Amino acid sequence: MVNISYTEMSGDMLATFAPDAEPALYNLGDIAFVLSGMALVWLMIPGVGLFYSGLLRRKNALSMIMLSMCAIAVGSFQWFFWGYSLTFSSTASLFIGDLKHFGLMNVLDAPSMGSTRIPALVFCAYQCMFAIITVALACGGFAERSKIGPVTVFMFVWLTLVYCPIACWTWNANGWTFVLGGLDFAGGTPVHISSGTAALAIALYLGKRRGYGSERLAYKPHNTTFVVLGTVFLWFGWFGFNGGSALSANLRAIQACIVTNLAASVGGLTWMLLDWRLERKFSAVGFCSGAVAGLVGITPAAGFVGAPAAVAIGFVTGVAANFGTKLKYLVHIDEALDVFASHGIGGLMGCILTGLFADSRVAGFDGTTVIPGGWINHNYVQLGKQIADAVSGMAWSFAVTTIILWAMHFVPGLRLRCSEEQEIVGVDDAFLGEWAYDYVGMDREIDHLDPVERTPPLPEEKAMEETRVQTPEKETEDPVDLGASSSTRE
Repeated sequence: MVNISYTEMSGDMLATFAPDAEPALYNLGDIAFVLSGMALVWLMIPGVGLFYSGLLRRKNALSMIMLSMCAIAVGSFQWFFWGYSLTFSSTASLFIGDLKHFGLMNVLDAPSMGSTRIPALVFCAYQCMFAIITVALACGGFAERSKIGPVTVFMFVWLTLVYCPIACWTWNANGWTFVLGGLDFAGGTPVHISSGTAALAIALYLGKRRGYGSERLAYKPHNTTFVVLGTVFLWFGWFGFNGGSALSANLRAIQACIVTNLAASVGGLTWMLLDWRLERKFSAVGFCSGAVAGLVGITPAAGFVGAPAAVAIGFVTGVAANFGTKLKYLVHIDEALDVFASHGIGGLMGCILTGLFADSRVAGFDGTTVIPGGWINHNYVQLGKQIADAVSGMAWSFAVTTIILWAMHFVPGLRLRCSEEQEIVGVDDAFLGEWAYDYVGMDREIDHLDPVERTPPLPEEKAMEETRVQTPEKETEDPVDLGASSSTRE
């Protein structure tokens, strides 16, 4: 039986769960703050789908938006089923949790592991969004050449075997990285390094798209507006991603929001200028890519660094991710969306730079956190801890993702690579039967239209058509106006 009382003056909620249990004092403002952060992070997930969709060809545009929505559904169920328990159970090992909270059993019977000022149920809902967006990011590796159904199975298995162990050892009080003293404020290793590396492993398993190495794949993003809109959702939601990770409406949360916005701005400008040096044009896609890279880089450091460090992180991460896009050509892996460059390399740089710039004063802005800091506080061993965390997360994600992919390869009905014919017509048509835009399937719909449903021509139109057939048009050498509208040409 739960007894709850409210203190109106302080805005606190006093909860007692058992006669012999210590009462828990929850702050209603912190609860509201974390729930708001949860909603902001949820908004990032369709933002990922829009960002990925805009970068692809038109015939595959809807598939990435669809996968981002599937990630919400599959990730939410997995987190309820056993994901939360495997990550945040209080009786976890150094590596992974147990099934103490299977099916969210007894999640409300104690304050959360992240903060004693909010109940476990609020913390569970907030952390669920992190699991979902991580698998949504990883699914960028499936772009343009994968079946849809088996990917949903992959999502559940991947969250269980890859995300949950890494998140446990990073954020659970019993995890080996947490015990070691590694610093990861909002998910450099569990979210970005794991998803970026998984996307690389997925692309390696699926193989190259049809036309790889030819001009057929030298296409520009089909919808730059989608890319910009997806970036807007991501940037906006990242305030809940990083700021909300303070788990309290305090000065540390404000600082996390400030450095998040600053690193994204510097990263976007850096990438845009790097692209300008090649074509002497300012690229909107380049700016958006750099902004995302800056956001990735600041994620593990957001609650530990000041504003000057955020400028350095945004710049370094933008440069590293920009040149990281060339890596796939060196290793001959067709990673269509550069998820590894933006999130894998960006997350790696963020973790390393956290070891350099982590400041014990900034971490203490919440009034409770005490850390030795990084190189800025002469704690030089911190860099080694950060590298150990990042490299172990990268290795685990790549190895286990590869094992999952090949295990599914030999299970009937779960092979992920689509056929060449399905790739030609596009994933949208082959597996969804729908398109992001009506005009993609317009000709197909006209060709298959039942003759009975066609509108009969008017008598004068029929006469004109017969005249045109009997009197063929003479050839003309007049130039064709390619700029004319379709209605003019018709």
